[in-house]
Amino acid sequence: MTVRPSQQSTTGDESAVLGRDGEIARILRCATREPGTPQTLLLLGGEGTGRTALLRHVRDRATAEGVLVLAAQGWAEDPQHAHACLHQLLTPSVRDELAALPAAQQRLLTAAPHPDGPAADGTELHAAVTALLDRLAGTGPVLVCVDDADLCGRAFPEALFAAVRHLTGRALSVLLTARHEAALPAPPPGTETLWLGPLDGTSAAALLDRQPAAPTGRHRLEILAEAEGNPLALVELARGAADPATSVRRTHVFGARVDALPARTRRALLYAAAAGPGGTVAAVMAALGSGDLAVWAPAEAAGLIALAEDRFAFGHPLARSAAYLGRPAGERQQAHRELARVAVRPEVKARHLAVATVGADASVAAALEVSAWRRGDAVEAARALEQAARLSPRPPERARRLAEALTAAHAAGDPGWVRELYERLVQEGAGPESGCVAAGALASALSQESAQRAAFELLTDASEHFPAVDRSLALALAGLAAGIAAQSGLPEHTAALPGLLDRARQAEASGRWRPATTGPPTRLDTAHTRQSLAALVPAIARPRSAVTGAPPSRGTAHGTPPADRTILAAAARQADGADVDLGQSRTADERLRGARAFGLRGWSVLPLVDTLLATGRLAEAGSVIEDALTEAAVLRLPRLRADLETQALTVRALRGTLPPEPWFTPSVWRAVCLNENRATHARLLRARGLASVTRGDMEDAWRRFSGLFTADGAPLHPFLSARAVAELAVTAQRTGRSAEALPILDRVRAEQGDRPSTRMTLLLHHATALVGPDRDAEQHFQLALVNHGANRWPWECAHVRLNYAIWLRRCRRTLEARRQLTTVLETAEHLGAGALAAAAGSELRASGAAPAPADAGLLEQLTAQQRQIVQLAARGLSNREIGERLFLSPRTIGSHLYNVYPKLGISSRHQLRDLVQGR
Repeated sequence: MTVRPSQQSTTGDESAVLGRDGEIARILRCATREPGTPQTLLLLGGEGTGRTALLRHVRDRATAEGVLVLAAQGWAEDPQHAHACLHQLLTPSVRDELAALPAAQQRLLTAAPHPDGPAADGTELHAAVTALLDRLAGTGPVLVCVDDADLCGRAFPEALFAAVRHLTGRALSVLLTARHEAALPAPPPGTETLWLGPLDGTSAAALLDRQPAAPTGRHRLEILAEAEGNPLALVELARGAADPATSVRRTHVFGARVDALPARTRRALLYAAAAGPGGTVAAVMAALGSGDLAVWAPAEAAGLIALAEDRFAFGHPLARSAAYLGRPAGERQQAHRELARVAVRPEVKARHLAVATVGADASVAAALEVSAWRRGDAVEAARALEQAARLSPRPPERARRLAEALTAAHAAGDPGWVRELYERLVQEGAGPESGCVAAGALASALSQESAQRAAFELLTDASEHFPAVDRSLALALAGLAAGIAAQSGLPEHTAALPGLLDRARQAEASGRWRPATTGPPTRLDTAHTRQSLAALVPAIARPRSAVTGAPPSRGTAHGTPPADRTILAAAARQADGADVDLGQSRTADERLRGARAFGLRGWSVLPLVDTLLATGRLAEAGSVIEDALTEAAVLRLPRLRADLETQALTVRALRGTLPPEPWFTPSVWRAVCLNENRATHARLLRARGLASVTRGDMEDAWRRFSGLFTADGAPLHPFLSARAVAELAVTAQRTGRSAEALPILDRVRAEQGDRPSTRMTLLLHHATALVGPDRDAEQHFQLALVNHGANRWPWECAHVRLNYAIWLRRCRRTLEARRQLTTVLETAEHLGAGALAAAAGSELRASGAAPAPADAGLLEQLTAQQRQIVQLAARGLSNREIGERLFLSPRTIGSHLYNVYPKLGISSRHQLRDLVQGR
């Protein structure tokens, strides 16, 4: 099949291939024969990874760029592989070129194969294919695409590889996809191999959400977990969820493979699938009542399952689905009963009994509730508690367990799941206590989506029931309201907080509302609401009975609980105590991350990143942002994604590695109302202001920073706006607007009181030196730097020194300016703050300092380990692959690369590869 070049753009949807931007870019560079790219590229991937869709997308893109595309498809049942694939290339436009070839080659290429005839001579076939491709490449670039090349036999790929070896100087590229590399002949030297792995979490969630009648809530999370990023599995499992009648058909070709196995092997596969991802070989063999591992041999030979030590690994997510859903319901029930019988851990036993139980069962429901948090996982806990509610025969227990499930689902962070459980709890006729718990969970979910007004109103309505609930619950909801008020920044919310707090204090400390008896601190009032109580309503005395959501033993056995850590961090953050803030926040964040409690982590991760950025820890901030962005995208939390995107832009602006615009995801920001999310708006304005400074557009930077304040200096956000006052002053001075900045500076200074924090003292002196009277400038520069505690804010100290040096140079005190600039440059390089380093370097040159030697090697400035990481990354290895080679974590590798990029003056791996290969 030939795809002709066209001057028109392709009609294919660019977004149809999700999560493969890197692979597409690499393949297109090969297809268009960019200098230094391989002539042959082999794309490998398992079943359902999207090889064909990616190949089709690349073909369309290459055609739009004027490349002649020849396409062929392998087919396992075709006995004449070589000629069948070759004939697919010989469409009429290609056959027109055959007339210029020798008659013998024409006959060889066009002859119809006979099943019983002799095979074509390999050397002659190679020569004929080479001659044809040479002729076609003489008039323009040619791309030969062969899908499932491992099903084309060996003769056809060998002929293509021979042509590549002979036509190294021609505009010819060959792209092959295959499932099994071993079935292919040896490729030409320099062939690049790409492995198409599973989609990342963001892309997998986006693909699932594009399916007709896409699932929501718990079912959505279950499909994402079961599919393991495999595109085919995502599509098929979504179809099964939309129409249960198709659940058996959704197993695709795997059902036939399972049915072809012996009966005892099919039974063993059912038990393995029922055991779930955490199931062990020992447990399944005990449930089967056999110790003979030979039962697995047929399934292993078919590639359906693999046994590694004491664990199972299904060869494909749909293989597990086929093994389970392909069996009758009675057999599935029996499998779970047997697995429950041999289970050692109580939570595993309860889970299997719940699946095997039809109708209500009080004992199984109680077992699920007791064991829900034993694994310390919010998602598993919510699922177990939801099942416990379903199995509860009495309405009071059902409502209480639904409320527990709701708080756990809120801790997990999926708003759809929260809404589903909230509606069920309302239908149950929840009492005041359960109703308040439900209102708090839904309000928190609404806030993380963007709806601050609706969230606060929900809590205001719930506060009418405060006298009838336990005081710890009422205070928790008041704390949550404070957090929502801080996010919204709306005056009416701030004004309503004292009334909510008064009603919460009037509640009785009855002890009726108590945490689950086991599990991590994931209750509604823990990490985020208690943080809000400490940070935003300092007048509240911390209640002695503050609920942690965990038994006291957990705090003593595993250190301070995350709830207490976030209280300490929040108090330190208000006082700009960076060391305590970071020490507590990091540990709490790691604990919540390990518990998959992103609903709670979403409240604490943004302040953590703010502090990391303020203290110049750009690499760590970037790593936390990247991880949190994936979670926010998977859970569909647009407001949180918007905040994280602004923080990511801040990192890039400070590092001097701004990507081309647009910097943000339009669909995310369309879902966020900035008027009721002023914290998000403040982060956005600062990020865009810093980006404009990096680009040298001071007029736009002034517009952004001045938007953080009203004309009379009132802050858009009470905490975040004030921390940008020095950046506002810099742009005011550079644009001749010092007079406009002074009222704002005076207002900020007045609101900080007589004893501002060390950081705010630094920022206020810095701003005053820039826009205040010039005669006092040096005194304020020095006052900003004199306090040793200011060293906790290294980027801001370096920023002061940079502007002090500029002032010194203007006063013709060049030597003093150089000393300041040298310190700035050293600090900026240590932090990886490329924009600050570039500014310091420019000022040094302006002060007459000798420039760096022109031939100084960029890589020589790196440490030995950094150079090793750079070399491996330039070869296309992922962070995980590099980490495995160097015995480092992927997160550490990412941190090193974040630090390296600004030193090398680049912003992407593509540029890194070009830089290393060009040396």
